[in-house]
Amino acid sequence: MLRLLLCALVLIVPSACVAAGCVDPATVTPSTVSIMRHFDDAEMAAWRGVVGIRATGWFLSPTSIATVEHVTTAMGLSDRDWKHIEIGSGPSKQSIPARIRHVAGSSAHRIIVAELQTAFAGAQGLRLRLEPLVPEERVVSVAYPGGNLRVVAGRFVQYGDADRLAGAALLEMYDGDDRLVLDHGASGAPVLDCTGRVVAVVNYLFTTSMQFMSHTIRIPTAWGQPNVVSVPAPVLKEFARAD
Repeated sequence: MLRLLLCALVLIVPSACVAAGCVDPATVTPSTVSIMRHFDDAEMAAWRGVVGIRATGWFLSPTSIATVEHVTTAMGLSDRDWKHIEIGSGPSKQSIPARIRHVAGSSAHRIIVAELQTAFAGAQGLRLRLEPLVPEERVVSVAYPGGNLRVVAGRFVQYGDADRLAGAALLEMYDGDDRLVLDHGASGAPVLDCTGRVVAVVNYLFTTSMQFMSHTIRIPTAWGQPNVVSVPAPVLKEFARAD
């Protein structure tokens, strides 16, 4: 009764109650980090003053970190040259050279595993789930939109079966009434089942844009509809470890 009362009272973060009933965030947050590549002067000029690219990554091992392809493309990472990326959260950050080690998935939905030149201190690798998700199955994502930790609950809706969504896992994820929570900086975040295994990786959001005076307003999908496109974790099956 006390737990139900607390969930009823904390209306601004109801998904925290859902997440707590599914997986303990404290057990998975050491495995998920904010990642950022700071651009040099030439890159900032090419990107019209953008100072860098920020996203979310998660560890397969202390020297292997996963995210999605559009993140590493924007960061300018390659499979040949080492480039420094800032990894961590809050004051606990490390700058470590990284390069692309493995590419997995379809042409439209890919997960990148980056190799770190040195191990990230304190990294804990997440386990992978190779079995498919079931419609309405509860899931949780740990992400760093804007570089800030958010734990987001939701559900699996269906697998995409046509055009650019073929092979993707479509989710409905939110934190309270915030359906844009897995926005800029959350790409690459792991999506976990209730046992704490990675079932997918956040790729991008479904949104539409509306111009209001001099501002562009981004509008999420309606309640009950998927709002997150993710890459299913089984594409990383060669990194799965026996438990």
